[in-house]
Amino acid sequence: MYKRIGILGGLTPESTVPYYMHIVHRYQEMFHNHAYPEVVIFSVSFQQFDDWMAVEDWESMELELAKGLRALHGAGADFAVIATNTMHNLYHKLDGRNIIPLLSLVDATGAEVKKAGIKKVGLIGTKFAMNKPYYREGLAKYGIKVVVPGEEDQKEVGRVIFEELAYGVLKDESRQNYLAIMEGLKKNGAQGVILGCTEIPLLIKQEHTKIPVFDTTII
Repeated sequence: MYKRIGILGGLTPESTVPYYMHIVHRYQEMFHNHAYPEVVIFSVSFQQFDDWMAVEDWESMELELAKGLRALHGAGADFAVIATNTMHNLYHKLDGRNIIPLLSLVDATGAEVKKAGIKKVGLIGTKFAMNKPYYREGLAKYGIKVVVPGEEDQKEVGRVIFEELAYGVLKDESRQNYLAIMEGLKKNGAQGVILGCTEIPLLIKQEHTKIPVFDTTII
């Protein structure tokens, strides 16, 4: 019995599309021919969430995401994934609502990092992903320590995400800045780096660096 996949996306559409396509391609690798999975996508308003993030209105974000999960459930999805790292700050609250079985991107990432034998990993993403405890606590369950860039580097990571990647703008200068930040994490003992924002893999891929990277869009 095949299950219908629900994707809570739109944060941003630039990353939701490759997220969906990866699921389709992986499914084809498994079943071949013209086999495609049944997928339902609920895309939220990024501008609305951008405004809420600016004032850290997590309550409004939780309510809107819960509405999206109910829509996915109503459309027949058997389980759901949230196609964004930042909103996993609300994972436990949303999962606790018991609207629909909800997969954790953080748990999946922790399992992949552990499988690679890494004990200390760098993390780049939005300021919330880097500073809220959900990633550190989530990976601690796997015996993994998380390190993040310094304050100025965090600002640069966030600037590129919200001013460039969210609009599909890819600049080599920004890629080089990211790679330099990742080298800094390596010097701080990181054995690999989590691309903890689903927009970042649009800019950074494994071919760009010798540092092992963990693409949370693929994971």
